[in-house]
Amino acid sequence: MRKKQHNIKQAYDKLKFYLKVNWYKTLYFNFKKFPVSVALKLPVFFYGPVKFQALSGSVTIDAPIERGMIGFGQPYEKNTVHAGIAEVAIRGEVIFKGHMQFGKDYFFYVEKNAVVKFGHMAGIGSHSSLVCMYNISLGNYARISSGSQIMDTNFHPMINTITGERHIIEAPVIIGDYNYISNRVTILRGSITPDFCTVASNTLCTKDYSAFGENVLIGGVPAKLLRNNISRDWEYEKDLLDKWLKIDNLFKDF
Repeated sequence: MRKKQHNIKQAYDKLKFYLKVNWYKTLYFNFKKFPVSVALKLPVFFYGPVKFQALSGSVTIDAPIERGMIGFGQPYEKNTVHAGIAEVAIRGEVIFKGHMQFGKDYFFYVEKNAVVKFGHMAGIGSHSSLVCMYNISLGNYARISSGSQIMDTNFHPMINTITGERHIIEAPVIIGDYNYISNRVTILRGSITPDFCTVASNTLCTKDYSAFGENVLIGGVPAKLLRNNISRDWEYEKDLLDKWLKIDNLFKDF
C-alpha cells in the first residue's frame, strides 16, 4: 500500500513538473537547431513563456545527449512565477559542454560571429542577462545567481578627448571552473576569474583577476581581493546539483 502511494505521488510530481515545460517552444527549438536523431531526445527544455528574437546561429552540445539537460527558465530557484519577459537571440555560436540551466525571465543574446561556451553544470539565475558580441566562456560549475549581467562589450565606442585614442569596445569574458557568482553582480568585458572563485553580491568585475589565484573571495565596486583560502563546498554542492537539476534524477525512483 505504501509503495503504491509512493508511486502515485511520484506520478503526480512528474506530471506537475512536465506541465511547467513550454512544449511548443521546446519542440520548435530542438527540431530547428539539431539533427532529427538529437532533436528526438529533446536535450533542451524551455519552461514558461519566452520570445525567440532570432535563432539563425548554431547550437552545439559537446557532451552525451540527455533529455532536458539544458533548461531555459528551469524552475530550480525559490521564486515560482514567470514574469513572461524571457528572450533569446542566437545569431552566433553557442556551445554547451554538458548540463546547463537558466533561471526565469532571462535575456540571452549572442551576436553574429560571437561565441558563447557553457561548461558542464554552468548556470545563470533568474532575471539575469548575458550579452555576447565577441566571446564569453563559463567554466564547469560556474554558477551565477539572480539579477546578474554579463557583457563582453561597451556597446558604444569611447575616445580620449585629448589624444583621440579609441578605447577597446569588446574583450573576452572568462569565468573559471567552480565559480560562485552571487546575486546582482555585473561582469564586464575583459573580466577573467580564476577557478574556485567566489564573487560577492553587488560586485562590479572589470579586469583579469586570475593573479589572485584559486580559492579566493572578491567583491566591491570595482572588485578587489577580500579573502584567501575560501571556497564553496563543491563536493557537497555537486551532489545536490546533480540531484535537483538533472531531469532524469528527479524521477529515477519512479
